[in-house]
Amino acid sequence: MKKLISIILAAAALVTIILLSACGKKDSGKLVMATNAAFPPYEYVEDGKIIGIDAEIAALIAEELGLELEIKNVEFKSIVSGVESGKFDIGMAGMTVTEDRKKSVNFSTTYATGIQSIIVTDSSPITSVDDLGAEGATYKIGVQEQTTGDIYCRDDYGDDRVVSYANGATAVEALKSGKVDCVIIDNEPAKAFVKANSGLKILDTEYAVEDYAIAVGKNNEDLLTKINAALAKLTADGTIKKIIDKYIPAE
Repeated sequence: MKKLISIILAAAALVTIILLSACGKKDSGKLVMATNAAFPPYEYVEDGKIIGIDAEIAALIAEELGLELEIKNVEFKSIVSGVESGKFDIGMAGMTVTEDRKKSVNFSTTYATGIQSIIVTDSSPITSVDDLGAEGATYKIGVQEQTTGDIYCRDDYGDDRVVSYANGATAVEALKSGKVDCVIIDNEPAKAFVKANSGLKILDTEYAVEDYAIAVGKNNEDLLTKINAALAKLTADGTIKKIIDKYIPAE
């Protein structure tokens, strides 16, 4: 009798755990996207709403999947770990595929190409990317933390010459105040920052060219397959190009 009671209690406990687990899951009707909304024109805040290239593409992907898009604005450095843990379904933030990030998450097919550019003051002695790596150069480089600009610069110039900031705007303020000698960031945000701040310019020589993709959890292959199918459709019918052209008109 005692053995039977123990079995019944164990079964009841198991059912309780399952029910609690189900109640704790995210709403399956939503696609939760993590971004850092300080990266125009890919994602930025306007009138209290997150808009931009990534936001529009993500909304169309969610629609293709029959889901409601929910965007979470977080620090860039927490996006990959959040997707890896399942806190977010996807990460879209002008994110480049790197070998290190691939250890934690999977990536979709590429949907856009970005250029890492160098912002300097109008009076800067830095005239090209070669000046940063010249013998004896000690220029301080401002970057957004844990972006590819941060990663590449540390690899190329060493940790002591790179200063990381929470976002590009803060890095640009550091450049204006003389705390750093240049800022390396994606070309589109760079153009927005230069337009908004007099006395700054973008060097003609690019620092790096990279492809952007969507981060998805390694245990979510089904979602990745569906996202890639949606991207293929939106690319084939020209929708993604129209979105990018809307925010980045041909010069």
